[in-house]
Amino acid sequence: MHSTALVLFSGGQDSTTCLAHALARYQRVETVGFDYGQRHDVELRQRLVVLDAVRERFPRWGARLGQDHMLDLSVLGQVSETSLTRDMAFEMERTGLPNTFVPGRNLMFLTLAGALAYRRGLEVLVTGVCETDYSGYPDCRDDTMKAMQLALSLGMDRRLVVETPLMWIDKAQTWQMAHELGGQPLVDLILEDTHTCYLGDRIHRHAWGYGCGACPACELRARGYERYAASV
Repeated sequence: MHSTALVLFSGGQDSTTCLAHALARYQRVETVGFDYGQRHDVELRQRLVVLDAVRERFPRWGARLGQDHMLDLSVLGQVSETSLTRDMAFEMERTGLPNTFVPGRNLMFLTLAGALAYRRGLEVLVTGVCETDYSGYPDCRDDTMKAMQLALSLGMDRRLVVETPLMWIDKAQTWQMAHELGGQPLVDLILEDTHTCYLGDRIHRHAWGYGCGACPACELRARGYERYAASV
């Protein structure tokens, strides 16, 4: 039975829900974020706001929430010509993938998270990837996560579990999961403090939270919240 976890934590809706999931299951939970030159670097500030809010509003979880780590992955931004790392419009590419896809991003995230977990004595890597209601990124697929779990465990000669609580649920169900884990206080925290918008918009407040309302991340979050709100 595992008792420790490292959550790949961006400060967005999905990773915050995964953090709550981990805090409800494991006795010691640490978090890791990545600065890869993303245009929406406001998420790097908001993730600290979310962590402080979790400690303050959920004392039982706060007692389990350990050290936060921030890793510099600027090299990823240097090799990525994408709309998340360059000032360019969001569009579909000839490959059929949106140009928000940052090649190798989740592979690097998991590799470095695995190395950190090894050093910190953490057993489970928790990540918010999903292939049910997403943008089509190949490094979010269940097969990719299974392959990474095997590679990390073999390469480090230590069993590491890659846990994906959101893999088979859509955005409406992600909102519902947050409600089941932390009730309306957690939903309110996600609405007010998390950041998802690819353009880094913290000015426009919608029913589903802050964002431009037009980028792919905002559209997914908005549609999910609308379906969730209609069901409660």
